[in-house]
Amino acid sequence: MKSLIYILFICTLLVACNTTKNKPVVQETKHAIENDTVSIINKELEYEVIIIEPGFNTWLVSRAKPEGYYTQSYLENKNILFVNEWNTRVLNPSKYDPNLYEMRINYEYGVDYGYEVNYKIYNYFIFFQLQYNQQLTGFIPRN
Repeated sequence: MKSLIYILFICTLLVACNTTKNKPVVQETKHAIENDTVSIINKELEYEVIIIEPGFNTWLVSRAKPEGYYTQSYLENKNILFVNEWNTRVLNPSKYDPNLYEMRINYEYGVDYGYEVNYKIYNYFIFFQLQYNQQLTGFIPRN
């Protein structure tokens, strides 16, 4: 009888331990990165824009102004201001958080990147400022 109780106890213990396994974190992270990657490619101008930021794609779809709301010239002018300030912060890692400002952005004034590129870059800057409580220019971003 004692051995039966021990066997039941061991079986219960094995079943209890087996059901508490966690799902691998790698799958969740990979899924989040795939859903939050925005890629824009133009082979004619030979450029590629890749934005990998958790939550950006969802924010772009749900909270950003719709495409066509702004003119392309408005977006280009704002993007020049944002890119200049961004690149200044990249070059000053002792003054600005290098984890936020990791890479320079090569955005040239006078190059026609098209509406889609300007729209997504502009909205990324708005998202970034709201998400990380940053202010790149005198322009205060709103939702």
